[in-house]
Amino acid sequence: MTLKLIGVNHKTAPIALREKIAIGRDELPEATRALAATPGVAECMIVSTCNRVELLAAVQGEDAPLAEFLSRYFGIDASVLAAHLYEYRDKEAVNHLFRMAASLDSMVVGEPQILGQVKEAFAVARAAGTVSGQLEHLLQSAFAAAKKARSETGIGSNAVSIASVAVDLARKIFGSLEGRTVFLVGAGKMSELAARHLVQQGAGAILVSNRTAERARRMVEEFPGAVVPQVIDFEQLYEAAGRADIVISSTGAPHPIFRPEHGHAFLHRRRNRPMFFIDIAVPRDVDPEMNKLDGIFVYDIDDLQQVAAAHMEERSRQAIDAETLIAAEVERFHERQRTVSAAPAIVALQRKAEEIRAAEIERIHNRLGSLTAEQLAAVEALTRGLVNKFLHPPMQALKQAAREGDTARLESLCEEWSVSPAGPNETERKPANEIAEAETKKSLEKVS
Repeated sequence: MTLKLIGVNHKTAPIALREKIAIGRDELPEATRALAATPGVAECMIVSTCNRVELLAAVQGEDAPLAEFLSRYFGIDASVLAAHLYEYRDKEAVNHLFRMAASLDSMVVGEPQILGQVKEAFAVARAAGTVSGQLEHLLQSAFAAAKKARSETGIGSNAVSIASVAVDLARKIFGSLEGRTVFLVGAGKMSELAARHLVQQGAGAILVSNRTAERARRMVEEFPGAVVPQVIDFEQLYEAAGRADIVISSTGAPHPIFRPEHGHAFLHRRRNRPMFFIDIAVPRDVDPEMNKLDGIFVYDIDDLQQVAAAHMEERSRQAIDAETLIAAEVERFHERQRTVSAAPAIVALQRKAEEIRAAEIERIHNRLGSLTAEQLAAVEALTRGLVNKFLHPPMQALKQAAREGDTARLESLCEEWSVSPAGPNETERKPANEIAEAETKKSLEKVS
């Protein structure tokens, strides 16, 4: 079984491409099941956020065509997609996954949202029945490593996020947000975080609109602070947007909801006072053509990278500490995996030893005569104890070879102790039989 991860992110692909392959929350289960149906895929999951789309799969036999799946599923020319794809296998895939979960690969290093998004993707895959033993163990280890990085290093201190960077950009545009009206379109987690930062920056009024009005009302009811956001019915979206100096949009709409004709109407109502759109949705909520209108200024999520870069210097030391910790956790994971690779040989060795033990007791059964239950239990306990002592050195040797990744030594030990699938031949079994018989006789003399 090979672990394989492919994807695109904010470092390798522009938003114009990322939005074409973005998978919404509602579509994620179907896409995950479709990936699982790809030849060679034994287990899989998909992570889709505003900054990345990644396919993680355990594949067997011929190499599973994951890149071809992306191209076919979204109808994108394979050559166009290939220029932006990255691919990792086995250890490199594990390293990437651990770093991603710990937010070391995020646009804003240290942001806490990515761990929740990976957990959500994992939950979707589990519900769809596309993950089992291998990915289950891998993801749980990644979650534990990410939690350890946040608790044992400063990477999570003074937490920032895409939402906070968006608000920081808005503040830099106006110099101050005091007295400014901000319209949050979409009432998801990103908008809630943005609203909190806006209040901290002194925004004068906050408007909130969402396709599901109840969700917007729930966000407002739970919102702490003196400034209470005002809920706007989604049907009044375009009428209310003209009141806002800044629109921060983060919906799950598959197509832009703000287009040039809306921009013209906004400017007319505002008597050409400038209006800023910060679009943190993928796919984008704001048509890039709106940026051509005099008085309309549009910033998308890729534009936020420049603002996010300012946070990198502040977090460089914490990021170095977290990278060191994650690297150690990755190595620990692989050491455990290598040890697991010795399990089949150990199980086979134990099974063969038990077969020899049972056969020898059966062979001398007639000589034992009638034994009490207590005596039989003593014979069983003693012979099992002897077998376990005999097995301890070879089992430790197998585990050590596995931990060190010494495949040649592991295979040599398996051959030496005859734990090949074909099983031991009679010549190989004879010494063990003689030892078992001698020790069994000694034990019988003690209990008779």
